[in-house]
Amino acid sequence: IASRAGPDGPLVAPLPGGTMNMLPKALYGTGDWKAALKVALEEGAPQAVAGGEVIDDDVTQAFFCAAILGSPALWAPAREAMRTGKVKLAFMYARRAFRRAFSGRLRFTLDNQPERRAEALVLISPMISRAMEENTGLEAAAMNPADAMQAFRLAAHAVIDDWRQDPAVTTRATQRVAIRARSRIPAVVDGEPMLLRHHAKVRFVPKAFMALAPMPPAAEDTV
Repeated sequence: IASRAGPDGPLVAPLPGGTMNMLPKALYGTGDWKAALKVALEEGAPQAVAGGEVIDDDVTQAFFCAAILGSPALWAPAREAMRTGKVKLAFMYARRAFRRAFSGRLRFTLDNQPERRAEALVLISPMISRAMEENTGLEAAAMNPADAMQAFRLAAHAVIDDWRQDPAVTTRATQRVAIRARSRIPAVVDGEPMLLRHHAKVRFVPKAFMALAPMPPAAEDTV
């Protein structure tokens, strides 16, 4: 709904309950849709929400929380299959993801800077990012675990403290990203798995849609 409304459309109150609940929690400070609706109606005011767009030759997909590009995104189908009780399918997806891990690095540029490589690139909207204080761009986090041990350490950082402290992670703000790979690029965009073409772009959208939300937002759920 938010992507259809756009920057000049009607006010949107993104309530919890979908695939990605981080945005409602950041706006309203709660994961309960009734409480979020109450906050929106009683304390809400028009507020521009920033986001991004993932673009390739086939699709343009808006996001308001995060986009994960690279082989770690392949674990999303396995997780979803396990959640729905499809154990054999989950095993098949997990085996495929394991084969791709550490073998299909991305090549990317941020704002026309020199090209870099990474195992995964995570692009986080300023509303969700704990590191971004202003709507100056997306937070780009390049993840480069060299082996399974470093990947495990990175996962531990994500659980225990701020994953940005891990030496396998580098971050910076960006407005335009170009990504390429030798094969199609797996991605998870606001919780939805996608398979992009060999070349893709991401751009920052400073005013993606107008939300009915408190000023300032509650920022309850950030990463």
